[in-house]
Amino acid sequence: MNIIVENIKKTFGDKVALDIERYVVNSGEIIGLVGNNGAGKTTFFRVLLDLLKRDSGVVTLEGEVDGVAVSLDPSKSEDWKIFTGAYVDSGFLIDYLTPDEYFRFIAKISGISDSVLEERLHRFEEFMNGEVLGEKTLIRNLSMGNKQKVGIIGAMLHNPQLLILDEPFNFLDPTSQMSMKRLLESYHKECGATILVSSHNLTHTIDICTRVTLLEHGRVIKDYHKDYAQLTSEIEAYFMGNVNI
Repeated sequence: MNIIVENIKKTFGDKVALDIERYVVNSGEIIGLVGNNGAGKTTFFRVLLDLLKRDSGVVTLEGEVDGVAVSLDPSKSEDWKIFTGAYVDSGFLIDYLTPDEYFRFIAKISGISDSVLEERLHRFEEFMNGEVLGEKTLIRNLSMGNKQKVGIIGAMLHNPQLLILDEPFNFLDPTSQMSMKRLLESYHKECGATILVSSHNLTHTIDICTRVTLLEHGRVIKDYHKDYAQLTSEIEAYFMGNVNI
């Protein structure tokens, strides 16, 4: 799934939260958005998902879904939900359900049978680490890490061609972070999905992404491809305040 962003602006009062002239994500890329707090990462995701109304500009999602060509603006059509999975924060969860109930709900609205649901949940066994399925605890009473896991799994259950995850490594212990990396890598290899990830964890982001985009004050200031030899050192120097990009 391709994403084409043109002349997007979003302000909150006098503060410019997003100001991107043109930004293109090509189908099958794994994009890592990095930047300090307030750089615009979450705002960008929320605008893409039409959770925030942009002040101006155009967002176009285009590609092929089940052999049918699609080209649409998420603010003007609901069809993007069919091929998109996202987890931005715990507000995406239905917290009065147990994880099992939540996954069955996702499966029902996605047209996934019980047998297919069971098969797909098998993909996440390592990631869940025996701490999610079969528990009688409501989502609201789970640890932050397990809430994070439930949200990410729910976003991926219907095999979306576009996957958007905001800070997926947050709240996860080191073992679960490594499992998260393997999960995204295997999912990308299996489904060829376009994946957008924002993270403060530079190491994990650089490891899994084919391209890393640096945001500052809502603007794209640098776009790195994985084969750029100085990617890691230059980004680290930027965050240490040793270089202006």
